[in-house]
Amino acid sequence: MQIKISMDDQIHTDEVLEIYKANEWSSASKPVELMAALRNSHGLVTARCEGKLVGIGNAISDGHLVVYFPHMLVHPVFQRQGVGRQMMAAMLKKYAGFHQQMLTADSKAIAFYESLGFARAGKTEPLWIYSGTEH
Repeated sequence: MQIKISMDDQIHTDEVLEIYKANEWSSASKPVELMAALRNSHGLVTARCEGKLVGIGNAISDGHLVVYFPHMLVHPVFQRQGVGRQMMAAMLKKYAGFHQQMLTADSKAIAFYESLGFARAGKTEPLWIYSGTEH
């Protein structure tokens, strides 16, 4: 299985929605907003297998000090095969040297992100106003 990681890929609504729905992310119910958010992100990473989109992630950043990785999804069929690790490696390379690299991980993904060097941010607690239900 050959996976191609890209930081300058063109994404299409139908293929993006397929991954979000397969992962049961509520963002799929807002396709216009989701596509605008992804396309206007500071960084966007994709993974493709034989041309099919199998992973996507984005970054929001001030471009100098802080980067936040809000979305990192791999189609369930391709999970646990190193796809997410390759995508995060590309993002971490792009944002290497930034003072603060942040993300919020749910319980299923914590060990994965810890294996990439992320750690709990001191005594901080994540806070949000959230309209989804999947977390």
